[in-house]
Amino acid sequence: MVGRPASRTDLDGILERGMAGPGRLSRPEIVRLLSLEDPGDLRRLRQAAYSVKLRHAGRNVSLRGLIEMGNVCAKNCFYCGIRRGNAKVERYELDAEAVAGMAKWAYDQKYGSVVIQSGEIESAEHTGLVCRILGRLADFSGGELGVTLSLGEQEEEVFRLWREAGAHRYLLRIETSSPELYRRLHPADHDFERRLLCLRRLRALGYQVGTGVMCGLPGQTLEQLADDVLFFRRLDADMLGLGPYIPHPDTPLGASLEIGDSYRARQLDLGLKMISVCRLYLHDVNIAAATALQALADNGRELGLGAGANVIMPNVTDLAHRKKYQLYAGKPCLEESSDRCRGCLALRVAGAGETILWGERGDSPHYRRR
Repeated sequence: MVGRPASRTDLDGILERGMAGPGRLSRPEIVRLLSLEDPGDLRRLRQAAYSVKLRHAGRNVSLRGLIEMGNVCAKNCFYCGIRRGNAKVERYELDAEAVAGMAKWAYDQKYGSVVIQSGEIESAEHTGLVCRILGRLADFSGGELGVTLSLGEQEEEVFRLWREAGAHRYLLRIETSSPELYRRLHPADHDFERRLLCLRRLRALGYQVGTGVMCGLPGQTLEQLADDVLFFRRLDADMLGLGPYIPHPDTPLGASLEIGDSYRARQLDLGLKMISVCRLYLHDVNIAAATALQALADNGRELGLGAGANVIMPNVTDLAHRKKYQLYAGKPCLEESSDRCRGCLALRVAGAGETILWGERGDSPHYRRR
């Protein structure tokens, strides 16, 4: 995915249009930005994106305490470490008391929001479990704690029940907006159109809607990534999770891929460029500095903040379960307690010149404006 370098005048014009307002870049201009390789050009791209972030979110970082409530999954995606067909995974599902306890810890520690994530399950039992969890969170926080669900595709009535029970946001990553690439990443029983329908239903039900893609997939083109950026605007997304693809050895897609230093550098570079381009094109959405960035470089999340991200999702799952929830290889912080992680994160964010919004939900500025 190597592109020609942009001339200084050409690049300045593109960056100025991107900074001027949302939706002002053309598809070829987005591809051009994603193709940048010169260190000076990349620095200018990130500076431009950061200036837009400052305009809409300030020098601030919102936290989402991540709770991995279970790794049982009905899906069999070719890239995912907890896919149904991976027999090496030790499966688990936490009960309502355990999840509520982790969320209460996060709330007491001034995390303004939590993300409850699991493998994709569609059943009456699972729907009821999530409703009970949401009820307990509302009981101890009085509805002050922001709650994001990331529980995969569901029927409209399930989304409605969870919204009424207290969920504020829903993260459903499309992974790629290309139907062709989507088919290459999933078995035949996975329906691209149904995923789109779920996103539209979430919007209609009043959720803050989050989605996202993987960057640097085998065979993925810069043009497809540019189409992803355009898709986010058509969807009117409120928040984005943009993760560089990191292979998992126990998956069909990742089994034959080697992760060397050059691979890590390329994936990190592309992930940061996607953050910056999305900030320049979308302006006021929430963008997460994904944990996968830290898997590629120790300061990956800080680099993500400098590229235009304004959200970090530290893991607050009990240590006993973290190793069982590995979507990709090399996941960081598997043996770092939530207490220690909180202190480390505060130091890292301060070192990056940013301020954590303790005790604030950090709702998307885009959602508030709409």
